[in-house]
This record gives sequence, C-alpha cells and structure tokens, in this order.
Amino acid sequence: MSVPVSRVCRVTTGLRARQEWQFFASLPRADLPLAVAWWALVALRSVLPPVFAVTTGVIVGAVEDGSSLTGPLGLMGVVFVLLQVSAPLHQTVGESLGHRLSAWLYDDLTRTSLAPPGIGHLEDPELIGDMTVAREFDAGVSGPPMEVNLPFIATGLVDLGAGLASAAVLAAYAWWAPLVLGGAWLATHWLLRESAVWKDRNTDVVREANKHADYAFRLAVDPPSAKELRVFGLADWVLDRFTQRRRELFALQQEATRLREQSLAVSVLLVTVANALVFGALARDATQGDLTLDRIVVYAQVAVGTALIAFGGLNWALDGAAAPVAAVLRLRGSTREAGALGRVGDHPAVGLPAHEVRFRDVGFAYPRTQRPVLAGLDLVIPAGTSLAIVGQNGAGKTTLAKLLCRLYDVDTGAIEVDGTDLRDLDVDAWRSRVAAVFQDFTRFELSLRDNVAPGGASDEDVRAALVAAGAEHLADLDTPLSSQYAGGVDLSGGEWQRVALARAICGVRRGAGIVLLDEPTAQLDVRGEAQIFGRLLEATRGVTTILVSHRFSTVRLADRICVVEDGRVVELGTHDELMDHGGRYRTMFSLQAERFDVTTDDEGVSYDVLG
Repeated sequence: MSVPVSRVCRVTTGLRARQEWQFFASLPRADLPLAVAWWALVALRSVLPPVFAVTTGVIVGAVEDGSSLTGPLGLMGVVFVLLQVSAPLHQTVGESLGHRLSAWLYDDLTRTSLAPPGIGHLEDPELIGDMTVAREFDAGVSGPPMEVNLPFIATGLVDLGAGLASAAVLAAYAWWAPLVLGGAWLATHWLLRESAVWKDRNTDVVREANKHADYAFRLAVDPPSAKELRVFGLADWVLDRFTQRRRELFALQQEATRLREQSLAVSVLLVTVANALVFGALARDATQGDLTLDRIVVYAQVAVGTALIAFGGLNWALDGAAAPVAAVLRLRGSTREAGALGRVGDHPAVGLPAHEVRFRDVGFAYPRTQRPVLAGLDLVIPAGTSLAIVGQNGAGKTTLAKLLCRLYDVDTGAIEVDGTDLRDLDVDAWRSRVAAVFQDFTRFELSLRDNVAPGGASDEDVRAALVAAGAEHLADLDTPLSSQYAGGVDLSGGEWQRVALARAICGVRRGAGIVLLDEPTAQLDVRGEAQIFGRLLEATRGVTTILVSHRFSTVRLADRICVVEDGRVVELGTHDELMDHGGRYRTMFSLQAERFDVTTDDEGVSYDVLG
C-alpha cells in the first residue's frame, strides 16, 4: 500500500521545523570540511565497538582452529588504536566545529540585526526571547557554549550508533534478538529521557525561574546596583528573590527525580526480561553445541553493547545547542518583517531641507501596542531655524525624533521635506542629511577620533567639532576611550555627552542639514548645558536644529518652542510668546523655576543672563 505524498510532505516539513534538524543542518553551513569530519568520526566510532567484538571472535576462532594469529591480532591492534585515537580527535574536531558554529551564528545574527532599515525588530517585545537566546547562547547563561556542546552531542550519537551497530551484528544470531533487546533498551531510553531533568531544563516555567534568578544574581554582583542596594537596604530583598527562584528550580529537579524513579522500575523490568530472553537463548544454544566459542564471544559482546542505545541519542546538550540556532533562524524572517519600512523611495536628498519640514496629521503607535503615541500631530519647522520640543514623559518627543530619522514609518499622515513625503526619499541619502544625538547615544570603545567621526573625517573637522562641544582637552585623537585598552581613558557621563555632541557637529561640517538632539546634555550641569547649546547653535547656524530637553534655561535659547501633549502639539511659539500666553509652557517653566527663585534656574543661574 502506497503512502500518500501529502503525508510524506507533512512529515518532512515537521522534521525540518524541529530544532534538532535545524541544528544539524547548520553544521555544514558553519564549516563544511569540519562538519564532514565530525560526522565521519561519529560513524567510525559507532562501528568500532562491534568491529572489536567481531575481531575478538576471529582471534578465538583462530586459536580453536590452530590458525595463524598474525592477521587477527594485527586487525585487533588497528581497531584498538582507532578506538583510542578517534575519541580525542573527535573531541578536537567537535570543539573547533563548535567555535565555527558560534562564529557563524554571531555573523548571521549581526547581519540579521543590521539588515532592516528600521529598528522595530530591536524594540519588539515578542522578539525579546529569541534575541536574548541568540545573543547570550555562548556566554554560558542558558547552557554550555558550543565548543562544549558539540563533544557532548557527539558522545550521545556515538553511543546510540554503537548500540544500533551492535544490534545489527546480533541479528546474525537470530532475527528476533536485536528487536527484543534493542527495543527494550530503546524504550528505556525514551522513558528516562521523558522524565529526565533534560526536559525540565527547558520548560517555560524553568526558563522564567532561571531568568529571575539570574537577574537577582546580577543585581547582587554587578557594581552599578551596589550603591542603591545598600542605601535602600535591599540586600536581603535581593537575596530572598534569588533563593526563592533557585528553590523553584530545585523543586522541579526533585520532581523530575521522582518521575525517574517510577520510570526506572519499568525500565529495569523491560531490560531484565529482554536480556533474560537473549542471553538465555545464547546459553541454551551454547550448551546444545549449536554455537561455537568464537560466535558466543561475539554475540555476548554485541548483546552487551546494545545497551548503549539507552544511554546515547539526542541528549540535553543538543537541546541547549539547538535552541539558539533555531532562534537565529527564526529571527531571519521576523526581524525582516518587524524592522521593515512601509515603502522605500529613491528620490535624492541633496540640499534638504531647503524650505521646511512638515508633520502633517501624523499618527503613530509602536508595534504590538494599543496606545497611540502620536495622534493627529501637525507641526511645521522652517529650514535653518531651531526648535525646542518640551512635554511630559511619554508625550511623544523621542518618537518624533525616531520618525524624523525614519527608524519607523508613520501609521497615518505624513512627514514632508520641502513638500516631498519622507517615504519617497532614499533612506540612506536622507539619513546622511541628519546628525542626531539620542539620550542613549553610543559610546564606541574606539579612539576619540573614531568616536567623533565613525565614518571618517579630516582631523581639522574633528578638532573643530571638539572645540565647539567644549571637548578639545579630553584626550588626544588617537586615545581609546576605554581603560580596557592599552593607553585608554575612561570618561565621565558629561564628558561622553560632549563627545556625542561633537559627533553631531562634525556631521554638520560634513554636510548634514538637520541636527537632532534628544536630551543630549542631561549629565551636564545647567550652566554647561546652556553654554554648549549656545556654542552648538553658533556652529550650526543656518542648519535646522531640533532640541528635546527638560531644562528651560536651554530651551528658551531656541527660535521657537513646541509643547507636545497627548501626541499633539498644543502650543507653539517663542519663549516670550508662550510666557505671555499663560498656557502649558508657562506652567512648566514656573514649576521648574519656583523651586529656587523665579529668576534663576535649578543651579542658581539667572534665566535673564542665559537668555
């Protein structure tokens, strides 16, 4: 009876979807020669034990017949040497292949993360699990690294292969013997595997408990959290959380032990009956003279070797190694979709903006969220002017910056540059026109020069940018900005912000037409922030500058100020106009000023002087 093609296709598709299949399919992609060598050694080591058993039988037969032992002993010596040499060789090949697989996964994850033009995939809550597994698989967080996993996996496959090869040799004695004995050991393998801690290591409950325990552990040992744990008396709280999660893990392991005790009884019964049948038949045939001594020696050894079926196979190391491979492969498709932009045009962006940037009835909500961040926002920014954006946390200020950089696309409405929809512009060309400093700006562990101009620039431009940002005396241009490197230095938070501002100023000198500053000087004192922003306005004169800040001593320096609330612009005008209007801006300004004196900022610096 023929099997329907559709059923075969479903089975094949199901196998290919399994993590184990994806893992083994990735080995030749990581390094084909090493993968071939690894599998060849699996096959070789699998057949060597039953071959050694057969060789032993040949020697016994030669002794019985009085034949020459030279050939049989030479063959045994070769097999013995191969048994001794193949294991450490396989270990070395497995470790090398594990390193290559790790490198391949990191390369693939890096390409996958950088390929989408947007950043939605990096902020998508549904991708966090896969991203975490994919990033941390080689750090020993969720299991051993790949160079440790591969030898473990090889051992399991070799044991299984040796058990099956032994069963195949046993078939020469009687067709039913490998079915009975191999079936019993295979059932034992399944029973122990299904109830083993190997499964409990990978349930959602265990992963969640392990995640919380790991977080509590990092709170306890990482320097950044040490101060607050002690100041707020949280040491016992952290310890209690850690021990509670660990107890959950231990309880799950103990439950698995109880399950194994039940399965163990069934397994012992199965293998006892099966071995009694096979070895009883061997003993009967030997007693009756139906088996010669050499055959008895061979069949007895391979019968014992069949037990390897129970202890080999797909062990816990494979599950730990296959999970990150499957996560990386899943991310290929999911990141492409989550990080995609609605449409990508090819219009040039040279000289933009020359007239204005316009937000026209813009609506936006982050993926997989219900609350809109922007709802019907309208805003016009004349080219060459400076605009400060203020508002409460969550009002949508940073989102405006992300949309203007086309890290996301608007859901409704449009952002237009000189009348052209931003989505019709070439993405890279437009971004070359934008110099941005975000709150979480990047701190490159590179030289000062490469931090200011990662894409390259003349030393003249780099130094001019550092001077404009007040960072000219931080270090030499070739000094690494990290003490982890020879001759490197560590900078304070405020010094790093000056470097980030210098990066934006250097971008302007290289041709950027928009400067976007999202809380760029939060770690500077108020006087320093006002001075830096004043310098920046001077250095970017004629360039469209957009500032997001909570400090009104700086905000008032902008040509116009925009107040955003509930995803809309509720006020727009100069500092004086908004103060005269007596609306939201005046309220926020007064609340910040009244903590000290209405004429000074939060460090006693006069608002009139700063203005």
